[in-house]
Amino acid sequence: MPPAPRPSEAALYPAIKTFLEAQGFEVKGEIRGCDIVAVRDAEPPILVIAELKLGFNLQLVLQATDRLRTADAVWLAVPATTKGNDRDRRAHRLCRLLGLGLLAITRTGRVEILAEPEPYRPRPNLPERRRILREHVTRRGDPTQGGITRQKIMTAYRQTALDCAAALRPGPLPLKTLRAQIPDAGTIVQRNVYGWFDREARGIYRLNEAGEAALRQWPPSATT
Repeated sequence: MPPAPRPSEAALYPAIKTFLEAQGFEVKGEIRGCDIVAVRDAEPPILVIAELKLGFNLQLVLQATDRLRTADAVWLAVPATTKGNDRDRRAHRLCRLLGLGLLAITRTGRVEILAEPEPYRPRPNLPERRRILREHVTRRGDPTQGGITRQKIMTAYRQTALDCAAALRPGPLPLKTLRAQIPDAGTIVQRNVYGWFDREARGIYRLNEAGEAALRQWPPSATT
């Protein structure tokens, strides 16, 4: 009998997403290095970050303490065990001391709260907080599952670049026409971060083969 497939961090994502959505958050995966970002409307917005790992370890704790500077609350999420570190009361005390929440996800997808995030507040990193919130707001839908590795992330910037590629697919266009459809088109096309666009003439751009390949890889319906 072949061995059972090794669980992945991404397998934890649906349960945590459901857990946070039940609390009124809008949840999206893989934003600026965070496995899960959840935002609830308020003034200012309430920002919660969750980090996924296959076991409770020092690396997870160190990663989570970095997130404390940008988020209102940080959760650690690991698969539930019977005798693992997630069951160690010292781990629970450590989370409370650092102001971290700890969640364990059972095989059936049930979420257990092992430690609630406490109100410990380090010095805030407001610029990074603003970048996370901006990415969450501008990214359309939830196109990237939290916890993935070795895959390109569908950021809001990439979504807009693909919009420009789709607009140029029928043929070259002046930037003025492109901007009328996509306000950020000038910056996207001129910076050409992904190498998808060529300058046809002054102020006129066309899609190249790399851009065509990108549209085949990410059809418009698959980017949200």
